Amino acid sequence: MNADKLTEAADLIDQVAGLDPAGAVFAARRARANVSRATQSACDLFFAAGSGDLPVAERLAVAYYASSLSRSDSLARHYGAELRRRGVEDRIMDALDSKSLAQLADSRLKALLVFTQALIERPAEGSEAALGALRAAGVATPDIIALAQLVAFLSYQVRLAAGLRAMKLQEQRS
Repeated sequence: MNADKLTEAADLIDQVAGLDPAGAVFAARRARANVSRATQSACDLFFAAGSGDLPVAERLAVAYYASSLSRSDSLARHYGAELRRRGVEDRIMDALDSKSLAQLADSRLKALLVFTQALIERPAEGSEAALGALRAAGVATPDIIALAQLVAFLSYQVRLAAGLRAMKLQEQRS
């Protein structure tokens, strides 16, 4: 493999798409190694401790909820496992799993998740009410922008993983 190719172990997208390192879809993804590397680097940055003012636990809750709303079971499992590894309270996971945000006592987390839902379900219109709730919950404008960027990245992850799974399925049928 030349220097332009990724040689490291499977990254998150490879894992959630179920790609086999010996498979053609894995190899095709590595044909543009810089894109694969940048995707994983962005993921690492979004979930790095100390990256921005949104705590990692909030970012992971947003990721889990966005993945669940997008029906990306593999990404939801990944982000859910990360939340549990960090000791998220059962009542928060229950609210996320049941999509019952009204159960959340934390108004800041609730506002983050309502905004996430608006961006996932109605991206073109967004939600002025969700933005107002973020501001009322004390979320600063730079953090609102970071949150919107995170949700956009999660949408990209969902679609990339789904496309790769479809390619893998086609490869298996051939």
